[in-house]
Amino acid sequence: MAERPRVGVTGNSRRLSPSWICTRVALFLSGAKAVRISLKHHPETEDISALIIGGGDDISPIHYGLEMAPTVKSDPDRDLLEIRWIKKALDQNIPLLGICRGAQLINVVMGGTLHQDIRLLRKLTYNRPGLLPTKQVKLEPNCLLAKICGKNKLRVNSLHSQAVAEHAESLRVVGRDLDGIVQAMQSSQDRPVIGVQWHPEYLFYLPAQMALFRWLVKQ
Repeated sequence: MAERPRVGVTGNSRRLSPSWICTRVALFLSGAKAVRISLKHHPETEDISALIIGGGDDISPIHYGLEMAPTVKSDPDRDLLEIRWIKKALDQNIPLLGICRGAQLINVVMGGTLHQDIRLLRKLTYNRPGLLPTKQVKLEPNCLLAKICGKNKLRVNSLHSQAVAEHAESLRVVGRDLDGIVQAMQSSQDRPVIGVQWHPEYLFYLPAQMALFRWLVKQ
């Protein structure tokens, strides 16, 4: 039997982490082996076939040149760990999927900025955290993400309080919610890089969401 490709997955270091468990299952069903990466989990080798930057705490604005807002809850050590892994993936052209915080951090590493608190930007979409697919996202027709998911409109979950403000030049915004807030990005240079603002690992029972993990593994 062929060896499963190793996919690095960054995240929190808690012993029981639902996001890690769900991501691991989604990758297993996609034919890959998940390798956990956190401040307490160090892979035996950094030789991976793809990388997922997972969700979690806010990102410190020092990484994009702003002062920290009172509402921001950052994890500086995790920021630095994941920034190093993102740079490694970009330098080595390793397929990269950013989930929620991960999408935001990819944008920051590539030169973009964030809204530190999106609550005041919400007019048409509830800013209530939830795991169920209750929020609508519209994708650009014929973009890579729409082709992967097989749809131009998605129902997704929402757990974020920050979001992309200015996107990096090497990223293309391909999805927004009803308030126009960025929900999905992909490389503008035909590189295997996708970032989504929602949590597909909690929606892997939906074919359109599971397709993201299958795409990553196929790369």
